[in-house]
Amino acid sequence: MQDSQRRRFIAGAVCPQCGVLDRIVVDQEADRLQCVSCGFEQERPSAPAPQEPRTRVSRAAARRVETPAEAVTLVDPREPDEP
Repeated sequence: MQDSQRRRFIAGAVCPQCGVLDRIVVDQEADRLQCVSCGFEQERPSAPAPQEPRTRVSRAAARRVETPAEAVTLVDPREPDEP
């Protein structure tokens, strides 16, 4: 794999050591961040597992409620009402 394909710049990233903007690259094979200006290196932080936002529907108590089924009558509005 070519060096340009395994290293990608991170747009808008600021180096924590030298403070220069747009000089951080991520090495996709080694999973490392590196500043091309000052040589700063850091392990790429792993993303935390996304959590489902808490809503009234996702609460455990809301899932326990059973709603009884009800019969539904479909009516065609084009047909006249029966006497």
